Amino acid sequence: MSLIVMKFGGSSVGTTERMQRVAQRIIDKKLQGHRVVAVVSAMGDTTDDLIDKSQELNDNPPAREMDMLLTTGEQISVALLAMTIHKLGHDAKSFTGWQAGITTEAVHGKARISNIAPTRLFKAIDEGNIVIVAGFQGMTEDGEITTLGRGGSDTTAVALAAAVQADVCEIYTDVDGIYSTDPRVVKNARKLDVISYDEMLELAHLGAAVLHPRAVEYAKHNKVHLVVRSSFTQNEGTLVREEAAMEQGVVVSGIAFDKNVARISILGVQDVPGVLANVFGALAADGIDVDIIVQSGVQDGKADFSFTVSLSDRAKALGVIENIRNVVPYDEATYEEGLVKVSIVGAGMVSNPGVAAKMFEVISKQGVSIKMVSTSEIKCSCVIAAEPLHDVVRALHTAYGLDTADAAFVGGPQDRR
Repeated sequence: MSLIVMKFGGSSVGTTERMQRVAQRIIDKKLQGHRVVAVVSAMGDTTDDLIDKSQELNDNPPAREMDMLLTTGEQISVALLAMTIHKLGHDAKSFTGWQAGITTEAVHGKARISNIAPTRLFKAIDEGNIVIVAGFQGMTEDGEITTLGRGGSDTTAVALAAAVQADVCEIYTDVDGIYSTDPRVVKNARKLDVISYDEMLELAHLGAAVLHPRAVEYAKHNKVHLVVRSSFTQNEGTLVREEAAMEQGVVVSGIAFDKNVARISILGVQDVPGVLANVFGALAADGIDVDIIVQSGVQDGKADFSFTVSLSDRAKALGVIENIRNVVPYDEATYEEGLVKVSIVGAGMVSNPGVAAKMFEVISKQGVSIKMVSTSEIKCSCVIAAEPLHDVVRALHTAYGLDTADAAFVGGPQDRR
């Protein structure tokens, strides 16, 4: 009898009707002879609503208290789902992350899972229960509640699948697989039957919202069989695996975008050894992830450089830079918001010259200036103004031959918040 982990996102359980549909889907899986562990996110926009409420009361709330607040969303979901399954005549037990044995590092807001001891889950499964676990959360060794960051329920599901040695981990969402880009933006986006861990990891890091990057990292490292499919249809989903055969003539497999971008520039820095190490060492010590870094030429012994961080880290990053001014003197520090990062990804890019040049040409024909660029063997990213994002994505999607004749299925919200 196989063991399956099923993860349902917020839109999949966003209403009581959808909750009932998910409950029936889980029961159907059990009736097929499988043992089931379900991982659930907070309902709909619950997390965003809780964040909004916290901001009304305190625009800079303590990270510990935010974790205390935000973990309540998933606890509501798991309890309601267990109640629904009981109503339908089957046994179910709900567990918080810490009750499920999930231990994390002591970092509030974006903790990493350090260990899972699923003893209680195995006991509940052996008793014939459908097990339901709250995603997105865990507890430190000192008993502090933590969250895993945005999309952390994906990570919970994949990490649990590895810990319980599940036969497969199914990620249910509001689209019926991995698409060449967000089907809310490009209605005729191409659904991928198979994608490699590496390509999916790049897309996830670059803003594709369907899977969390840490979840893909866990899946790759632990060789978890991962399938992404819709909770609204019975359509076959997308298999994420070690290698995926490249479709004939398709060099770029996906286009991702990230709206959570701020650019910070440090102007007039002395051009001496150790400057970058001091700046980015201080940012790293404060837990701030830096993405693209660009340094300009040197003039009169001084240089300017810019880098991108998430919007939520912008104020914190500027504070760090101000605090090290006595160590790294500079003339001025500025920031820019209203930006997005748009990226193309494809395993075929490494052996096909001119792919990045084509991207630059397509963007320029939209009358859009490129502010920053970053490349690797299988991706190219450009930071641009946010306003023309959708037009740029559609133009790139067409230019790289990714359009299809079929309209993509989207079962949840028609816009990403």
